[in-house]
Amino acid sequence: MTERYDFLVIGGGSGGIAAARRAAEHGARTALIEAHRLGGTCVNVGCVPKKVMWNTAHVAEVIRQAPDYGFSVASNNFDWPTITKARDGYVQRLNGIYKKNLDASGVSLYTGWASFHAPHTVRVDDHELQADHILIATGGRPTVPDIPGARLGITSDGFFELGHQPQSTLVVGAGYIATELAGVLNSLGTEVTMLLRKKTLLKEFDATLGDTLMTEMRAAGIKILTEVRLQEIRTEPDGTLSIFHDADQTTTGFDSVLWAIGREPLTADLNLDHAGVQVDTEGFIPTDKYQCTNVDGVYAVGDVTGRQALTPVAIAAGRRLADRLYGGHANAHLDYTNVPTVIFSHPPIGTVGLTEEQARAQHGEDGVKVYQSRFTNMQYAVSQQKPATVVKLIVVGPKEKVVGCHMIGQAADEIIQGFAVALKMGATKTDFDNTVAIHPTAAEELVTLR
Repeated sequence: MTERYDFLVIGGGSGGIAAARRAAEHGARTALIEAHRLGGTCVNVGCVPKKVMWNTAHVAEVIRQAPDYGFSVASNNFDWPTITKARDGYVQRLNGIYKKNLDASGVSLYTGWASFHAPHTVRVDDHELQADHILIATGGRPTVPDIPGARLGITSDGFFELGHQPQSTLVVGAGYIATELAGVLNSLGTEVTMLLRKKTLLKEFDATLGDTLMTEMRAAGIKILTEVRLQEIRTEPDGTLSIFHDADQTTTGFDSVLWAIGREPLTADLNLDHAGVQVDTEGFIPTDKYQCTNVDGVYAVGDVTGRQALTPVAIAAGRRLADRLYGGHANAHLDYTNVPTVIFSHPPIGTVGLTEEQARAQHGEDGVKVYQSRFTNMQYAVSQQKPATVVKLIVVGPKEKVVGCHMIGQAADEIIQGFAVALKMGATKTDFDNTVAIHPTAAEELVTLR
């Protein structure tokens, strides 16, 4: 038997759920297909459980700083299973909330893996579903390298399955996932080594952020190996892991290796060729600004498109698509410029707009001016610890329009949201200067730069 819908969504992550609910609210008969837990990567093995662990690491750091403020606090009794049990319970509650919200919106849920059998026909187990408009929002999964012994390591998904805290971990990768998980483990007492293929962390972000973070992570005790080509992983007789890399070098003594070298799209099992949907060489689905694929009536949002792999981006794109298809907003689409993001590193990073390098490439060397300040957050004024905070504005043209705002340091993750609004509105350096500072805060540095 064939069921027919107005709107069919493949993937129950943030983007898929947002699009399905918005379409249903507009009156479209909508169904959603998900093979695993609702919420996708973000809720189950990404943003949400990661932030819980980051908060846990932050508590550990505050405890270590407590003597500087006159407190005597024991910090030698951290119990990994206690927080992971609480974390997983929180995630499970969110799974249930997503299900209730779908039910409340009138979205039909099918559990299983979807595959195309025609441009507008999808099968899920024994169900055949048809729709004039189909959205692919299947997300991605962590990449594992093709080297001997790679399966001895775990991915970020596996990190959230650990039953006990590793004592010595090798984190392979230089992106935001690698830096976040390395920082969490280090702050909780794990001996952490990072392995980078190139010279710096976070090469896609402003160089000041990556350089500052590397300095602070090394100061916190993380060992960072740069320009290393990993060749093999082996298990030693004592159960530890050894890595073999450039020029037959060996590094030993790890009880876990964590892959954080990128993510790949979940498109291989969708039978996209049956629908005629094109993918690029890496399996991502190209779309235009309206999220349209090359096939009429088939769309894609989120990580599967290869665009900014951020939960709010997928949600915004999905909702705008539904508004365009069913809400009467004929030109609704997501503007992918000036999208803010945060890296929950130690210290955290908040960033929006162009990097300094991007700005100079677009506007020329003479058309760009940089304002920057480096200081110690007041939280550490009475502390032996002195982590750096850096704020940076990039402006262009005679009116000094702000095209980039970057910050690393305490509270950067909360501060950047408001400044992202300013950039989206086209604020100038004069607008920043004319804003009265809030004192004493780290945020005031961004409106007092000279």
